[in-house]
Parts: sequence; structure tokens; C-alpha cells
Amino acid sequence: MILAETATTLALMPKWFNPEYLLTQFGAYVIVGLCLVIFIESSIFPVLPGDSLLFTAGLFVAQGSIQTPLWLVCTLVTVAALLGNVVGYLIGWKAGPALFKRPDSKFFKQEYVDKTHAFLEKHGPKAVVLARFVPFVRTFITWIAGIGRMDPKKYFTYTVIGGILWAGGITALGHLLGNISFIKNNIEAIFILIVLVSVVPIVIEWARARREKKHAATSEPSDSEVTQQIPRIER
Repeated sequence: MILAETATTLALMPKWFNPEYLLTQFGAYVIVGLCLVIFIESSIFPVLPGDSLLFTAGLFVAQGSIQTPLWLVCTLVTVAALLGNVVGYLIGWKAGPALFKRPDSKFFKQEYVDKTHAFLEKHGPKAVVLARFVPFVRTFITWIAGIGRMDPKKYFTYTVIGGILWAGGITALGHLLGNISFIKNNIEAIFILIVLVSVVPIVIEWARARREKKHAATSEPSDSEVTQQIPRIER
């Protein structure tokens, strides 16, 4: 029943969102097409099947459908992901401040830039690495880092770590599991599982932030307590 529902869900999506179909359409230029998709998703267009595409590429290498050695595929997709993050960062750096400084803008305000900058200074390394594994966020975080003027050295250091773990790691995982019968026979369900697992880090972070905010609210002293704590000035 679950597999049938999964297949139906994928059937309702555009064909180009199906990673197996997408890789097949690239033909002899499959590696070029794969790297191009990863680059675009990492920089300007979030609605692409990055996770499942990388996994399927590794699976195709294991099955011999892609003749390129695994180490080279992992290297190329990692480079594509890193270049995408560089472009996304530059987009945010160049275009972001101009949008936020418009005096008549209702949606782009300078205070958002300041808050983004403060957030990335505090959570930057963790946010940049985790964002790689979350659809949509992996694209937007590059713009936000540029807009918030995140320290370039820190940003590029951790985007390299995230790029290797995400692009190279998921491709290698697809290769490792590619010849397992259960994986091959339930590939559609695996694609959905990858998406669900990708969302786990951001759900955990949201729950943690919500818990900390609630704890901070309950621990704030009341007005009467504050008044009692103010020392009296003897006359």
C-alpha cells in the first residue's frame, strides 16, 4: 500500500523531478547534466531533486549504467556543489543589501540583514553544514550568508565540509547500497525516505529553539520579583 502511494506521488510530479528519468535523459553527458543540476540547486533554483539525484547517480555507477569511476563522480558533484554555494553567496553579497536598504520596501528591511548576520555569527558553521541536507534551505542559506555578510573564510570552510558530506557522501551511499535487492526493488520509496530524512535536522533545530524560548519565558522574573530585587535607597 505504501509503495503504491509512493509511486502515485512520484507520478504526479513533473518528469524532470524523477531522478532516474532525469539521468537517463542526459545520455552521454550524464555527468555534465548531473553536475549542472547540483550547481543550480546549490545556487539559484531550489526546486530540484538534489538528494535523490545524487543517490541515484551512485546507484547507477554501482549497476554499471554510469561508466565513470565512483571517486571521479563524487569529486565532480562536490566541486559543482561548492561552486554553486560560491555563486549563491556572491548573489546575496551583491544584490541583498540593495534590496534591504530600500526605504519604501515592506519586505526587505535593514533589520533583517542585522538579524541574519547575528544568527549566522552565532550558528553559522552548524547552519551551513546542516543546510546541505535540507531541501530548499540548501539554496537559501547561500543567499542569506551573503546578505548577512557572514565571514567569508568561515563560510567557505564549512561549506566545503557540508559539500563533501552531502554531495560526495550521498553519492557514495547510493553506490554502497545500489546492489542490494531491496533497495533496487523499492527505489521510489527510498527517494521519499531520503527527502523525509533530509528534513529531520531542521525539525530537531526548530524543536530545540522552541524549547529554549519556552524555557526562557518561564524563567523570566515577574514585575513584582524585579521590584523586590531593586535595593532601596536610604535617605
